[in-house]
Amino acid sequence: MVKDENESVMSDGKSICKAFVAGGVAGMCAKTTVAPLDRIKILLQAHNKHYKHHGVFSGLLNIVRQERFLALYKGNGAQMVRVFPYAATQFTSFEIYKQTFRSLLGPNSHVGTFASGSMAGVTAVFFTYPLDTIRARLAFQVAGEHKYNGILHVATSIVREEGGPRALYRGFAATLCGMIPYAGLSFYIFERMKYTCMKYLPRYTCHPCEQNTGGLVLSVPAKLLCGGMAGAAAQSVSYPFDVTRRRMQLAYMSPETRKFGDMGMVQTLRIIHRENGVVRGLYRGMSINYMRAIPMVAVSFSTYELMKQTLHLDTGIKIKVG
Repeated sequence: MVKDENESVMSDGKSICKAFVAGGVAGMCAKTTVAPLDRIKILLQAHNKHYKHHGVFSGLLNIVRQERFLALYKGNGAQMVRVFPYAATQFTSFEIYKQTFRSLLGPNSHVGTFASGSMAGVTAVFFTYPLDTIRARLAFQVAGEHKYNGILHVATSIVREEGGPRALYRGFAATLCGMIPYAGLSFYIFERMKYTCMKYLPRYTCHPCEQNTGGLVLSVPAKLLCGGMAGAAAQSVSYPFDVTRRRMQLAYMSPETRKFGDMGMVQTLRIIHRENGVVRGLYRGMSINYMRAIPMVAVSFSTYELMKQTLHLDTGIKIKVG
């Protein structure tokens, strides 16, 4: 019989603050890593007229050729403003929810792990969604056709011209529908793979915790592998909701897509499917999403785990036979 004693406990305010910082840093590192792929994904998802006939690589080359290299990171400033509180809230919430569900359902509950991830994702999205809308608007712009000149300008313009503060949450329902399976599966798969590696492959995937507690922690390559697989699986399920969210967020950016501005999530999904089908509509840009989601989630989880160890939140998992 194998028993595991898990690592980090959110037992006081200091631990929660450390987890918040660790999560924020992890999110910033992950999003910056894939920022160019994020931008071309948005341009492809929303059928930008300058890029709708491009693929991933030709689109990236065209951005550099037409708008210069730094244009690959357009909107990343707004992304960083959003992603630190988003990732910090998500990871910290997950630790708190996980601890709560463990006390209710036991330490290895599949339902508890999935529910903790889903609830953490929903919590983070609720507090940071307007910043995601703003970042998408900035990233959708191309050189010579700028409508907005900064984060505050986007926010005030949307509120003033598109129906008040509520407009900043356009596409929120689609985001929640996608976030529940995405965050739930991401955390669930990562946690289960992490436990499996430590239980069955500790010689190849683990090393002793630096705090000399007798616990084991995953090696960096193992963290990246577990995170990458978690990201790929989660994106496969939730991607159509991501496409729907982008169409709704960017509805007022061009006359062709303005029709999505006054529609609900279900109607938007139906129109995307009717006009473009599954592959070229609901899953448009999926290839690039795998290219960005796998390294993004891998870097995110790996950085978070490393930050927890650095901040002495992670004392390792102790595997006992008995």
